[in-house]
Amino acid sequence: MLDSYIWGAVERISPEAPVPIINVKKRDVRLGGAANVALNIQALGATPVLVALCGDDDAGQKLRNILEQHNMPTDGLVNSSSRPTTVKTRVIASQQHVVRVDEESDKVADATEEEQLLKCIKKLLPTCQVVIFEDYDKGVLKASIIEKAITLAQKNSIPTVVDPKKRNFLDYKGVTLFKPNLKEMREGLKVELESGNQDQLVRAISLLKEKLSIDGVMATLSEHGVYIELGNEKLLLPAHTREVADVSGAGDTVVSIAALCIALNLPPRQIAALSNLGGGLVCQHVGVVPIDKDELLKEAIEEKI
Repeated sequence: MLDSYIWGAVERISPEAPVPIINVKKRDVRLGGAANVALNIQALGATPVLVALCGDDDAGQKLRNILEQHNMPTDGLVNSSSRPTTVKTRVIASQQHVVRVDEESDKVADATEEEQLLKCIKKLLPTCQVVIFEDYDKGVLKASIIEKAITLAQKNSIPTVVDPKKRNFLDYKGVTLFKPNLKEMREGLKVELESGNQDQLVRAISLLKEKLSIDGVMATLSEHGVYIELGNEKLLLPAHTREVADVSGAGDTVVSIAALCIALNLPPRQIAALSNLGGGLVCQHVGVVPIDKDELLKEAIEEKI
């Protein structure tokens, strides 16, 4: 998807309705959604391989153009004539996020689209060292595609990492690492889960591992940090105190770092600590931005990660 930005200033209230008038100063279009995950992967020094649907429209062409400008491959993108390219337009005035306008479809991929996506997955997946399922609940990831992709990854001994959403929450059976936040766990498992209640969290993760038969879970807990259960380790790491400007895209950064750590076979503590650190760093910037590798390395050294 594309993240579109309108930057401006509020100088008066509209005479037509009690709403602010934004005096536009700048417009910007960036890679969003799974493409922002790819941007984070690239920023960390690895090569992202995207498989996704986009519309056969101007926004879809713009998405391809931006990917090419970033030297990212586009051969895994499937054009759909029946859905628009997802565009999220954020209006930001004086560093404040005023409103977001979404242009999208979340209908499930049809049989033709599924066939094309699976063709790309079968071709490109064996070239990878880790597979990320970046689920935005837009209908591209569906149970049949998820199952076949996981099976193919397992046959090729490639680890799998999931950033889930509600619709397919319990379809990711047998993955290596599952990365939900508290809201996704509440909705996906239909359990009571209060922020800061570690007993409830541990029970929910135990239930999740039982239902999905997965190797590990890393739950992001917002201001409470990150909790990971992987292998024989169970760790809760606190969040770093920061001046938060915008949380948009933080989850993309976290799953990108976690996936590369899994590919490198790093220990659970390092996976959680680096992911936690990176997610906090991007929250200091307004708008969706990829991680700065040098900044991450500098703080990781300071924190002795």
